[in-house]
Amino acid sequence: MELLGSTLAATYAHPRPTPANFLPAISAMASSYRDCFPHCNLTHSLSLPWRPSTYYKAASNSPALDPYCTRSQRVSESTMLPFVSNRTTLFTRYTPDDWYRSNLTNFQESNTSRHNSERLRVDTSRLIQDKYQQMRKTQADSTHNLGERVNDIGFWKSEITHELDAMIGETNELTDVKKKLERALMETEAPLQVARECLFHREKRMGIDLVHDEVETELLTEVDIILCCQERMKLHLDKAIAQLAANRASQHELEKDLSDKQAACRIDDKCHHLRNTSDGVSYFRGVERVDAMVSVPESWAKFTHDNILRSQSERAASAKLRDDIRNLLVVTANEMWNQFNKVNLAFTSRVAETADAKNKIQIHLAKTLQEIFQTEMTIESIKKAIKDKSAFLKVAQTRLDERTRRPNIELCRDMAQLRLVNEVYEVDDTIQTLQQRLRDAEDTLQSLVHTKATLEHDLAVKANSLYIDQEKCMSMRRSFPSTRRLVGFC
Repeated sequence: MELLGSTLAATYAHPRPTPANFLPAISAMASSYRDCFPHCNLTHSLSLPWRPSTYYKAASNSPALDPYCTRSQRVSESTMLPFVSNRTTLFTRYTPDDWYRSNLTNFQESNTSRHNSERLRVDTSRLIQDKYQQMRKTQADSTHNLGERVNDIGFWKSEITHELDAMIGETNELTDVKKKLERALMETEAPLQVARECLFHREKRMGIDLVHDEVETELLTEVDIILCCQERMKLHLDKAIAQLAANRASQHELEKDLSDKQAACRIDDKCHHLRNTSDGVSYFRGVERVDAMVSVPESWAKFTHDNILRSQSERAASAKLRDDIRNLLVVTANEMWNQFNKVNLAFTSRVAETADAKNKIQIHLAKTLQEIFQTEMTIESIKKAIKDKSAFLKVAQTRLDERTRRPNIELCRDMAQLRLVNEVYEVDDTIQTLQQRLRDAEDTLQSLVHTKATLEHDLAVKANSLYIDQEKCMSMRRSFPSTRRLVGFC
């Protein structure tokens, strides 16, 4: 196999110049070629090139001594050595000029080698210094860049920490407002139950008092207002729950980003303080070819900036929702209190009207009772008068009957007869008149008794209505929550 060498590319490593005459070393000739080859002219080897491949070719073709032995035999057969006495004159190897040229060539090669070596040493020293300075500058730049990176991470850490503190405070405030809203929503159940109980109790009114009056209208309005307030509170409560979830999501992103930046800051700060003499410095082959990066400085800063912007947006929405909830609590409390006062005023007015009606009924009932008593007395007097008038009628009729027994001509229509007849008619007419008056009095008495019954029933109805409105409804409405409780305070 043929082995080929390669030349160097450095400026101080030039190919070795080919000498004019190829002169092997004396020692080599004496030791290496003494026993292997017979003496012969080597004119064919004087033009060999400098490349070492030639030597490798020659060496690769002589693994044993057999070919040389055969060749020596052939040379000995073709060329016979002269006698020893004639060797000095006939077979001189080199001339003095060759000797001087050989020495001069060696000197020149020595100078050239030393000059190249010196240039190599100087260039190497300069290269070492240049590379050392370059490495120091590169390391200083890397240290500076790491310091700037640590400062950038510290800046974003402070921004994230500030925003995280603001987000935690906002979340806590929204949680407090949400709790107030929940308490206020729970407090609306009692007024709603009271209003419905009032409507239920007022359904127990009787007769004409079962009327759709102003109190019932205001109670129905109160129920509608409380239900409407509850719906708005529930809507804002759902918004608060969703906003709290969004706040916690933003807070989680900020905390995760802050944790990553703290870890990165520790690592970069450690790298920033690493020196050539630091402990733990070692080789990690191939680490420069590992590219596990997932971001560039622009996307890295934009990620944190977007997290902060998202958090600020959620904080602004949370603050606005808190203000809306506070305003809602104040508005709903005022609406419910105003309607509560309207219902109470309606109850007060209705109770006053019922009490006045009851008093008037009682007065009319007393008068009716008095009139019944008077009518009964009148009936009794009429009956007594009729009874008294019956005696007069009996006397007159008895007289007339007795006068009919007068004999003959004595049956005279005299003044006494006429007067007795007129007296009977008058007494009878009086009795008829008294009897008619008695019937009228009895009818009046029946009417008065019916009126009395009506008044008594109406009085009972009014008393029942007054009991419901004043005792049951108004007593329950004394427990209406205060404004502080309606806006969520304990």
